[in-house]
Amino acid sequence: MIARTILVIEDEKDLADLVRRCLEQEQFDVIVAGDGLSGLRIAKEHRPDLVVLDINMPGLDGLQVCREIRAEPRHAQLPILFLSARASASDRVTGLELGADDYLIKPFVPRELVARVNAILRRTGDRAEKPAVIRSGDLVIDLHAHQVTYQGRELPMTAAEFSMLELLASHPGRVFSRDEIIESSPRNDAVTARSVDAHIVGIRKALGPAADHIETIRSVGYRFRSSDSGN
Repeated sequence: MIARTILVIEDEKDLADLVRRCLEQEQFDVIVAGDGLSGLRIAKEHRPDLVVLDINMPGLDGLQVCREIRAEPRHAQLPILFLSARASASDRVTGLELGADDYLIKPFVPRELVARVNAILRRTGDRAEKPAVIRSGDLVIDLHAHQVTYQGRELPMTAAEFSMLELLASHPGRVFSRDEIIESSPRNDAVTARSVDAHIVGIRKALGPAADHIETIRSVGYRFRSSDSGN
């Protein structure tokens, strides 16, 4: 199955590395941001499955990052776990009132961190719904209508091609291996690594001048480059 992506926003490098190792051992994909501003940008661009968020950071602190995420409708349901040295009851209440799903105090036990991450993901499930429409410059992907347009012109695409484009475009900047693309297919028994490559060729042909949104990462797989994020 496709690994969940966790964004860790933590300015202490040693601690960030520890959190990364704990989560990667549990087969999560982990992205680390060293400050609140870059963490907020990554959260909006990459749409992770959960954010582990420190509070005490220079510049934009974790409380403000949480406020910014919750204020934007597209990301308002993104699960957030505060990981902070602030241990008072009032600090925990503040974090939860801002919309965090849980609050873990430093220093922490690695197994408890993993357990809380898993518990949040079980509770929230797929509540962070995909947007009805994905826009990247002049490219518009309407997920409900199963329609792709570029500069207002509809682009013909097969059901398999649309499914793969939806997967990639829903996670801009993330690289998907051929095996992950096969596993995500609603008809994965009929999809092979070779047919994935063939469908990608078909997607690029259909996209025409927008074909550079689909990038090949040699020996790894494919990713969607959003013109808005520069990925």
